Amino acid sequence: MTHIDEQIGRRSFLKHSVLFGAIAAVGPMLSAETAHAQRKQTIQRTQGRTMKQRTLGTMTVSELGFGCMTLAGNYNAPVPKEQAIKTIRTAYDNGVTLFDTAEVYGPYVSEEFVGEALAPFRDKVQIATKFGFAIDGTIALNSRPEHIRKVVEESLQRLRTDHIDLYYQHRVDPAVPIEEVAGALKDLIKQGKVLHWGLSEASAETIQRAHAALPVTAVQSEFSMWTRNVELNGVLDTCNQLGIGFVPWSPVGAGFLTGTIDTSTKFEVKVDFRAKFPRFSNQFLKLNMPIVEWLKTYAAEKGATPSQVALAWLLAKGQHIVPIPGTRTEAHLLENLGAQRLQLTAADVLAIDTKLGKYPVFGDRMSEEHMSQIDYTV
Repeated sequence: MTHIDEQIGRRSFLKHSVLFGAIAAVGPMLSAETAHAQRKQTIQRTQGRTMKQRTLGTMTVSELGFGCMTLAGNYNAPVPKEQAIKTIRTAYDNGVTLFDTAEVYGPYVSEEFVGEALAPFRDKVQIATKFGFAIDGTIALNSRPEHIRKVVEESLQRLRTDHIDLYYQHRVDPAVPIEEVAGALKDLIKQGKVLHWGLSEASAETIQRAHAALPVTAVQSEFSMWTRNVELNGVLDTCNQLGIGFVPWSPVGAGFLTGTIDTSTKFEVKVDFRAKFPRFSNQFLKLNMPIVEWLKTYAAEKGATPSQVALAWLLAKGQHIVPIPGTRTEAHLLENLGAQRLQLTAADVLAIDTKLGKYPVFGDRMSEEHMSQIDYTV
């Protein structure tokens, strides 16, 4: 991966300026003691709770899912297997039924964690995983039908199951028409190996073509308070119009919207993708801090933590939206699940959106190499 130079950063700022205007003054930041006390109270109120349900297409799932990528690395080193399994099972014990993974996470490690953790109650959960990368030492794409038929068998084995509830194309492969991909998934659905299919980081045009070939259950793209592309480029509108569920990944901004990252935070190049994400660079991170400083103040007013507000905001954006926050620890998991108790009204969402419009976001959301695989430009 390569660093993004200043010219690309300026381009990204102009792209996002449609959503974010000039920086405004913000209130005082939450003290560490206050944040800790709120987090402790939230955990106490969250444990053992059942969860409301939502629909993704024709699937019924918990309104918050659990993203299992970080258990296998990408933003950190992989966690010990025992910790991963315990965290996944704690999510299930607290009402989560949708668990999101992918063959490329690790690679393979996340699927193995998920398979072992969920085996005792496989029939009570929905597992989503993904195909589409070559996994050959590069980040090359491969969605050829013969490749899909091969890797689905490998994922089924790692997941210890005879079916995948939701099988996403991880990235749109420009070398393979989406209709051919849909054809391969249709065969897998007929065989009972896959129950539903979805797309990740696809454009509105691709979603429409895919849905016409084989009804799409869900679309997964990055969406959070500081990544709102899908509100502009037609993706959310298309999902609404076609009855397709939407699953925001990185709903707390790869940790930024938790309020635990500041300009002194170091990202380890060898294990953390964020080390080469422009928004987290020394150049741009300090310019992006006002949004999270405001979020801390707003969360304190609501008696919540920043991550809970970020998740509740997404939940309030539409009944077809199911965020999948990920974490390495049970404490942060329970904190995230506490977002259920924060019910934001339409007026709250409008006020938040208005406030967000005062904060520009500087820098692209991923590295240049990763951004080259996204199926849209806005």
